[in-house]
Amino acid sequence: MNTFWHGRRVLITGHTGFKGAWLSYWLKQLGAEVYGYALAPDQEPALFHALQLDSEMASTLADICDRESLKSAVDEFLPEVVFHMAAQSLVKPSYDSPFETYQTNVMGTVNLLESVRQQPAVKAVVVVTSDKCYENIERAWPYRENDRLGGHDPYSNSKACAELVTASYRASFFNDTATAVATVRAGNVIGGGDWSLHRLIPDMIRAWQLGTEMAVRHPSAVRPWQHVLEPLSGYMTLAQKLVEHGSKYAEAWNFAPEQESMQPVQHLLNIATGVFSGFAWQSEAKPQQHEAQMLMLDASKALKQLGWEPRWSLNTALEKTFEWYQAFYAGDDIRALCDRQIESFLTEPSLFQRAIL
Repeated sequence: MNTFWHGRRVLITGHTGFKGAWLSYWLKQLGAEVYGYALAPDQEPALFHALQLDSEMASTLADICDRESLKSAVDEFLPEVVFHMAAQSLVKPSYDSPFETYQTNVMGTVNLLESVRQQPAVKAVVVVTSDKCYENIERAWPYRENDRLGGHDPYSNSKACAELVTASYRASFFNDTATAVATVRAGNVIGGGDWSLHRLIPDMIRAWQLGTEMAVRHPSAVRPWQHVLEPLSGYMTLAQKLVEHGSKYAEAWNFAPEQESMQPVQHLLNIATGVFSGFAWQSEAKPQQHEAQMLMLDASKALKQLGWEPRWSLNTALEKTFEWYQAFYAGDDIRALCDRQIESFLTEPSLFQRAIL
């Protein structure tokens, strides 16, 4: 992976967000020439600033819905690889602003694919959607890539729409070109540097810092929890396959943790109470808008065809996540910590390799 990315021109939409900042930093450490397109971070602290990426990489701070601005950025930078991560990425705000959610997640994807199809320099596009893009019937077994798409809430539904948009563009415009386009669906991602509202770990950290009791919407909801480095490693592996082998890998892919990491929200909360002094939580008393209670993904396709494997158990993912926040609020060197966590991730055997040893 290191040799492949050295000197590679990579465009990341949504680079100022949690996953986008981690990906930007990792690719820069691998020697890639990284360019970003996104809105400025909408709150502070922000991982993008904590990693000093604002002074270390070129970017356009603009809306993914601004088609002309996006096309100009693609034409100016001439990327070989595009990771499309710009999105409205939360369920709760999608109920408050459904129009903006669909506009960003659906038409933003259209704008990106329109810009790419007019720029032959692009060899690979990875469109990041969500584990919530499936039509969730609350079943007790994981969803596979060929399961029906859907989504109850506007966020989930908009991600299913983004999948359909990408599939249509792939079949209509990229089928006989040198540009390979794939979509990726990951589990609930955790890790240091996420301060988004209405997400479990960031809300937990805010409650700990403020010394307030955390109100939890759905403590019994089961999710496929994984550290942010897990899906990012999958995205990068897939992008390399797309560049090297083209349409063979231009389809949808799940990146999910081991079965044991698919746990209810309250499991994570109970672990946190033993780590953060004074942290406490309770179930939200008022009625809540609909969110899926059971959601699991099957990543066997990525394991078999990409050679991708999850490396960290849920306990390790939480340990690395909590270590990051404790270090941040202690004033430690965050870049050095990220370097150590990436190095640890890359050098440790996968969970499956450990099971054989």
